[in-house]
Amino acid sequence: MTVTTTVAELRELLASDAPPAVLDVRWALGDPHGREHYAEGHIPGAVYVDLDTELAAPPSPEGGRHPLPAIAELQDAARRWGLRQGQPVVVHDDLGNTAAARAWWLLRYAGLERVTLLDGALGAWRSAGLPLESGLPDAPPPGDVVLREGALPITDADGAAELAAFALLLDARAAERYRGEVEPVDPRAGHIPGAVSAPTGENLTADGTFLSADLLRKRFEEKGAGSAARIGVYCGSGVTAAHQIAALEIAGFEAVLFPGSWSAWSTDPSRPAAKGSRP
Repeated sequence: MTVTTTVAELRELLASDAPPAVLDVRWALGDPHGREHYAEGHIPGAVYVDLDTELAAPPSPEGGRHPLPAIAELQDAARRWGLRQGQPVVVHDDLGNTAAARAWWLLRYAGLERVTLLDGALGAWRSAGLPLESGLPDAPPPGDVVLREGALPITDADGAAELAAFALLLDARAAERYRGEVEPVDPRAGHIPGAVSAPTGENLTADGTFLSADLLRKRFEEKGAGSAARIGVYCGSGVTAAHQIAALEIAGFEAVLFPGSWSAWSTDPSRPAAKGSRP
């Protein structure tokens, strides 16, 4: 299944008789001003999506900082974005798609197959010299998309611990958070014992596009993916882990998401935390 759409492909599709929906998921940890950034300049016709309120349920100790939304609420949001049944969807952010991948994964999880990431994100659109529009446009006409959960696999904390012990669990956070040297948002520092560090940023080239399939496959094989019976991924709160799953798919691997990720694991005092560079 195709994971990415290039800027050239998107430009052509937007000029066609059946254009895709474009979703702008402008979000970054510690930056609550995504809507304002979108208003300053976005791809013409793109609809703003709020990660915190539309791509996640309210935070909880059990679910972490970004629990998966209820499928009925996600469907309501998708219809507000104007998504129509059978329409392709292209999602992006302004951060190498590390946030937009949450929308990509969620919509795929909800049964949509024609969902892709704009390779290189908004930066690639800008670099191509293509136009942006400003302001907050009127809401699009309501869509009629139908969503059903469960098309992609998920796991809980027990499942993540089992993956770390008997298969392969990748930690998609920055290496210093994995090692436990810093922890800016969650209750404890460290990583799930047995998890392997695989920072999301290493999936990308300097211009924010994904590495080639061959390079990604080499990267993940060096982490143990080639011999693993199963692969799981977690991050801080289940957002950048979705980007890792996209990269794994490009490389030819399937992976399970632990949505609660470290934000849920570290809240439970019964769950151990490891520190240092070793699993």
